[in-house]
Amino acid sequence: MKMDEHFMKIALDLAATCRGKTSPNPVVGAVLVKEGQIVGTGAHLKAGDPHAEVHAFRMAGEHGKGATLYVTLEPCSHFGKTPPCAKLVCNSGVSRVVVAMEDPNPLVAGRGLQMLRRHGIEVEVGILKEEAELLNERFVHNMTKRRPFIISKVAMTLDGKLAAHTGHSQWITGERARSEVHQLRSEVDAILVGIGTVLLDNPQLTARLPGNRKHPIRVILDSQLRLPPTAHVADCSEAKTWVVAKEGANPDKARELREQGVDILFVPTVGGGLDLHTLADILYKRGITDLLVEGGSEVNGSFLRAGLIDKWIIYIASKILGGRNSLTPYSGVDVEMMHDALDVHIHSIRQAGDDLCITAYPANR
Repeated sequence: MKMDEHFMKIALDLAATCRGKTSPNPVVGAVLVKEGQIVGTGAHLKAGDPHAEVHAFRMAGEHGKGATLYVTLEPCSHFGKTPPCAKLVCNSGVSRVVVAMEDPNPLVAGRGLQMLRRHGIEVEVGILKEEAELLNERFVHNMTKRRPFIISKVAMTLDGKLAAHTGHSQWITGERARSEVHQLRSEVDAILVGIGTVLLDNPQLTARLPGNRKHPIRVILDSQLRLPPTAHVADCSEAKTWVVAKEGANPDKARELREQGVDILFVPTVGGGLDLHTLADILYKRGITDLLVEGGSEVNGSFLRAGLIDKWIIYIASKILGGRNSLTPYSGVDVEMMHDALDVHIHSIRQAGDDLCITAYPANR
């Protein structure tokens, strides 16, 4: 068991190197081991490219016969952009396959494992399963909920303030935390803020990392189409921008923004605000598998009350702001009683430079 965990950890580490590069596919790592020695490794590099098992077998060559294959996700059994990996494994001559987790994709869902067993290959499932599910939380969510995996990222002071009463918030956290956020942006399909943040800060909302060329699609909630044509996000030369407006909003402004390359999404309103559930469905149909919400307190509060947040990443800075009118991360409609609060499960707490980073999930997920 310890040997299996050791090699599966290596496979998981390989998969993790491709985080943010494989959408809409999962990240997958594979390791081939023969007589205690690694003879082949592979990872799924991007959608449409060969899967992790293919790379591992190519590296191993003849050494793959009689080996044990460690793979972080059940080998696929269906034709997609690439042939089914389960068939490749069946014909490879491996004696044993160790799988971290079953594929939640209904097109696979255990069929790949059945194919291997019918072929006489010994199959072990569930080694480092929790780690594998966490690594592919976005993909698992997509397959089970059929909507984007939505992450709420917040930076606040030690006393729970998002910004001063003027709206000024640069910078709450230190350089290390801000660098981590840029890395996170590079790993998601889209990032979302409200028009208030754009008008106040004029952000670029790109992933500013050395050598990085992958930027998220910028989604701006702007029900009245107030986005200035001169705003950084209205320049689509480096990253795409989608503006979400209510149905019937200013057609002349919509035409002007479209001429600059901005895409306009019209959604209905509910309770006086944009229908976020409809928006989530639209984004998923457009290929957005995960969404990073970096909005201000009103946008954050709207997603919270809509029950659409699947993960929180909260940075707590080593600052105390105070003030009666300083802004808090989640505003909106007040709840009457403490038992109406949303229960969350705190997954981890770690240091990020001088700041803290808390990762949490809904308690009932």
